[in-house]
Amino acid sequence: MAAPYNLARFDLVSIRLAVACAQTGSLTAAARESHLALAAASRRIRELEDALGSVLFERHARGLLPTAAGRLFVKHGLALLQTMEQLGGELTDLRQGIARHVRLCASTAAINQFLPPLLARYAKLHPHVRVDLEEHVSEAVVAALRESRADVAVFVEGPDVTGLETRLFRHDELVLVLPAGHRLAGARSPLAFVDALDEDWISLNTGAAMLQQQQQAALAANKPFRLRMQVRSFDAVCHLVASGLGLAILPKAAAEPMIRAMRLQSRALADPWAKRRLLVATQAGQGDAGIAALVDFLVEPSQKPKAAARRK
Repeated sequence: MAAPYNLARFDLVSIRLAVACAQTGSLTAAARESHLALAAASRRIRELEDALGSVLFERHARGLLPTAAGRLFVKHGLALLQTMEQLGGELTDLRQGIARHVRLCASTAAINQFLPPLLARYAKLHPHVRVDLEEHVSEAVVAALRESRADVAVFVEGPDVTGLETRLFRHDELVLVLPAGHRLAGARSPLAFVDALDEDWISLNTGAAMLQQQQQAALAANKPFRLRMQVRSFDAVCHLVASGLGLAILPKAAAEPMIRAMRLQSRALADPWAKRRLLVATQAGQGDAGIAALVDFLVEPSQKPKAAARRK
C-alpha cells in the first residue's frame, strides 16, 4: 500500500509557485511572481515533488515543462487557490455585514435581457445577501448546477433538466439580424428560418440554446447550416453582422439597442421555436431558505400567485 501524501507540506505559497511555473514555463519568472528568491523557489518545488512522490516538471535549457503529474497538480491547485480566494472574500464580506452568498449561473440571454435590474432590486431588498453571478451558455449553466458549482441556474429551455426543480423565469422572442440593405431585409412579414439557410451565419459558442435550435432546424430541413464564426457576446455577434460576414439570430429585446446603434435591420421569424421560455432551476430537494428566496423573487410574476397557492 502506497504511503499517504504529506498534505501538511502543501502550503499555498508552494501551490501558487507551482501554478506560476506551469503558466510561465520558467522557475525564475515564477519565483519573481511569487516574491521568492530563486533558491527558495527551487527548494519549494523539490519539496512538493518529494511530498507527492512524483516529478511535477521536466527541466530543460528553455525552462520547465509540466509532466502529467504536474498538469494534474496544477489543475487541482488552481481550484484550491480560487476556493481560498473566495473564502477570503466571503470572510471579508461577513465582517462588513454580508451574511450570505448565493451563486447564480445564467445564460447570456437571461443576463442581457432581464437579470441586471432584478438583481439590483434584490440587493436593495436583501442587503445582507450577495448574489455572485457567472455567465455561460445554457448547456454550461445546467452543468454548473448539476456539479454544485452554482446554487441557482437561469437558462433557455432545452437542456436536459431531469432531476432538477424548474420554474418559469421569463419568455423571449428570437429575431433575424441582418446588415442594412441585405436582400432579406426590409420585408415586414415573418421569415421561415429555412428560407435563410443559404446564408453564412454568426452565432454564440457551442452550447448556446440558439445555436442548437438553428442546427436542429437545418438538420430537419436536410440543408447545411453554414456556421462561419462563433463569439461570446451578443455585441460581438452584431459587430460581425454589421461587417457583412453573415446573419444572426438573437433575442429581440437584447438585440434592439445594438440594431439601432449599428444601423442593422431585423426580421421576425415564422418558426414556433423563435418563441422561447427561460427557466430558473435548483437541484431537486434542496432546502436552503436563502436559495428558495432568490428563486421566488426571480420567477415570472404571473407564476407567483400560483406558487403561493400551492404552498397553502
